[in-house]
Amino acid sequence: MKIPLFPLDVVLFPGAQLPLHIFEERYKEMVEFCLAEDMPFGVVRAQREGLAVIGCTASITRVLHRYPDGRLDIMTQGRERFEIEQLDNSRSFLQAEVDFFDDDEGASSTRAQREECMALHFEVLELAGVEAQVLPLNLDCLISFQLAAALPSDLGFKQQLLGLRSDAERSRHLLDFYNAMLPKLRRGAQATKRAADNGHIM
Repeated sequence: MKIPLFPLDVVLFPGAQLPLHIFEERYKEMVEFCLAEDMPFGVVRAQREGLAVIGCTASITRVLHRYPDGRLDIMTQGRERFEIEQLDNSRSFLQAEVDFFDDDEGASSTRAQREECMALHFEVLELAGVEAQVLPLNLDCLISFQLAAALPSDLGFKQQLLGLRSDAERSRHLLDFYNAMLPKLRRGAQATKRAADNGHIM
């Protein structure tokens, strides 16, 4: 299937919301085309060495604002993951032939894994001083995409997570990330507390 592509310095996950301000002429044309055809476009990470091979489609859920000069503010939501097979430069905006893919069957995380991931996720955010997003997490469902989208991590790691075809494997990668981060964050929090206690005037 051929879809329009929007290269961005971002990794979009299925289910995640992505607000966009559309100002370049080619992307204004792309958005109008997608609205007219009621079709999504593909968000793919733009890297220094070129485009990532794995991306995620974004459906336009709302047009928030139209400006007199044609610029738009839109809200999009991640839908399906895809792998780029061939690029197409025949229009002003980039297009690509893509193959869609889902997780492999029988590759889900356990509830215990999901509980551990959620607990460590919020501890990492708290210690890192990152304001936690309100995540409607249902531990009876898969949550790895929601946690990955909210991670304060580098885009390379997020890109790796996007390409994994197993929820259980994504959960293991998340647990490894949390367990690597937490000792440093805990030491930093303890050092900050000691410094504050040392400067306390009785």
